[in-house]
Amino acid sequence: MAQVTVRQAMRLAAEHFRAGRLAEAEALCRQALAADAGSAEALFTLGSIAARVGRLEAAVDLIGRAIAAAPQVPEYHCDLGTILKLQGKPREALGCYEQAIALKPDFPEAHFNRGVVASETGQIEQAIASYRRAIELRSNYRDAIFNLANLLGVQGDVDESIRLYELAVGLDANNPHIHNNLASALRKKGRIDEAIGCYQRAVAVDARFAEAHNNLGVVLRECGLLQQAIASFERAVAIKPDFFEALLHLGAALRLSSQLDKAIDCLQRAVALRPRDAEAHNQLGTAWRDNGQPDQAILCHQHALAISPHPAEAHNNLGGDFKDLGQLQESMEHYRRALEINPRHAIAHSNLLFAMHYHPGCDAQSILEEAGRWNERHARPLAEFRAEHQNDRRPDRPLRIGYLSADFRRHVQSFFTIPLLQHHDHERFEIYCYSSTGNPDSITDRLRDFADHWRQVLGKGDSEIADGIRRDGIDILVDLTMHMAANHLLVFARKPAPVQVTWMAYPGTTGLETIDYRLTDPYLDPFGMYDACYSEKSLRLPNTFWCYDPLSDQPGVGPPPCNDNGFVTFGCLNNFTKVNEDVVDLWARVMVAVPDSRLVLLAPGGSSRQRVVDWMQGRGISADRVEFVHNRPRMEYLATYHRIDIALDTFPYNGHTTSLDAYWMGVPVITRVGSTVVGRAGVSQLSNLGLSELIGRNADEFVRIAVALAEDRRRLAEMRATLRQRMRTSPLMDAERFARDMEETYRSVWRLWCDGR
Repeated sequence: MAQVTVRQAMRLAAEHFRAGRLAEAEALCRQALAADAGSAEALFTLGSIAARVGRLEAAVDLIGRAIAAAPQVPEYHCDLGTILKLQGKPREALGCYEQAIALKPDFPEAHFNRGVVASETGQIEQAIASYRRAIELRSNYRDAIFNLANLLGVQGDVDESIRLYELAVGLDANNPHIHNNLASALRKKGRIDEAIGCYQRAVAVDARFAEAHNNLGVVLRECGLLQQAIASFERAVAIKPDFFEALLHLGAALRLSSQLDKAIDCLQRAVALRPRDAEAHNQLGTAWRDNGQPDQAILCHQHALAISPHPAEAHNNLGGDFKDLGQLQESMEHYRRALEINPRHAIAHSNLLFAMHYHPGCDAQSILEEAGRWNERHARPLAEFRAEHQNDRRPDRPLRIGYLSADFRRHVQSFFTIPLLQHHDHERFEIYCYSSTGNPDSITDRLRDFADHWRQVLGKGDSEIADGIRRDGIDILVDLTMHMAANHLLVFARKPAPVQVTWMAYPGTTGLETIDYRLTDPYLDPFGMYDACYSEKSLRLPNTFWCYDPLSDQPGVGPPPCNDNGFVTFGCLNNFTKVNEDVVDLWARVMVAVPDSRLVLLAPGGSSRQRVVDWMQGRGISADRVEFVHNRPRMEYLATYHRIDIALDTFPYNGHTTSLDAYWMGVPVITRVGSTVVGRAGVSQLSNLGLSELIGRNADEFVRIAVALAEDRRRLAEMRATLRQRMRTSPLMDAERFARDMEETYRSVWRLWCDGR
């Protein structure tokens, strides 16, 4: 074949190769080699064909021969580098790219490829430099722009990565990956609405882009749009059924929305995909616990602990499981173990502190000391973020009151926040609600209507929340959570408001030096008796710590069940964490003294119930006299009181909301005064009802009162018929009066601040 014919053959071979007609291209190359065995162009094209069909060794040999024949062609070196990279030989690939660049310094593809290999081998600075050079040489080099944006985002230069992603979008608006990554960068900068829009564009361009659906779900969940998030996670899983991360996120979101059976199924699928993933076992365990099955939760969390790279979290979860079972010693041991592993684990420390309130062996002094340790370890290091407040010091001007909570939703807290917020004087007080609620509902909407300003702070860091409160010029900031789940005490540690108060979660102490006051009442904290038990100064409302609204007149009060049964039924629907052996011993004494009586007890299934049965049988109470019920939706839960004549309180932690529910349903509660403030709730509530005769100061009094009431059927019937109305006319439901009392208290502490005290 003449030389001119070889050139023509190779030109035609190149056209076939570009069109994907590889057989025709190969035939022409072999014709060219038959005429000129040293044709570098033919060898290179054959090597490219071999690479295209996956014959990498042959490709390396052929292109190597081409380079030997024409060592000054930079494209040959560059393509050989790409094939060596595919073979898993990054060092050799880099050498080829370096040679290509040495031959042709303005070769953008070689700089780009060098950047790819440098990035994959952890040479991030070299990769960034290579991508920048590729872009200098070709300003519209989309892939180099995209890869550089990715690396800069990882390096923390998020602003520059956003600029580059936006440039890449301008070059290729139909690339879903660019939209997806731009959204993630915007999310890091807190530009949430823009991030949502970008994720939505990514899935609009490619409806089968499972990762973008998953990412959209994550940001929607962080915004409190839980149902929309669930829909996004479900689409991701439908597209990619083995998408572990989406299954994990979907399971967690379903759990938050109380779709517990579906959550458990989803998380079991995630565990099956990655049986060595501790987070999957942790999430599944938490779903079992929320579903009232702490025994299964313990098994999952123990499995997570065995494999976890973060054992503190597994110990924290186990602490919660044992707490739900009422095994407080084991619970506290796990919380302490979590803190030994990670002393900065503020959540585990809060959980420990809250659990101590339930433990019969923990007195007010030990709780205060632990609260002080919490403050010292987690809050005091944030002192640098506190700053002088510039609020207008006029004592009688309208005040800005801020309430911060994760529970502005269908939650026990709403029975108390609604009556207060509904009756605030908006001429004298401007109400701000800072909500980190992850599952908003109709109660959220109702509460929002009562606020002058509603701030959604879900997904924001404590520092960002504190900055927002300070910008709003809040005068008095009120904590509604204390050391319970999803608290924001580290916001209060930054002192964003000049006056800070805690109320509602439970009467007690936070331990924070930055929370000035705690709200209480004269029955929970008689004047001069317990003030040394708290880090905050106690502000006593005139009558009651609680102002209750059941939010429905349904169900109605039924007749005393003893009329039809012929025997008295005692009951306790408190959180089972409050049930300990001393409590059961006291109840058993009552049941022995009231023959044929029964007990209805709310308890999770499994070992907790068997433990109660064993305790009871050891005290002469047969198993058939104890009936257990599960947690139920509110209307069904309240209807359970139709089967209870007399409620028996727990100690050292009394019933709080549960007792108010009992009174609302016409059921009297016999209380025993506990050793700490959470054990004086019964005293406060019964005193406000004018029923102090139901308060037992010790075990013997408790038994005597319960037995006497059980034997007085006329008195039981009279209480059943009148308790609801007694509630309505008591301070416990006088919302107008309660709101004025709260506002007067706010005003008094504001005046003190204005005076510099």
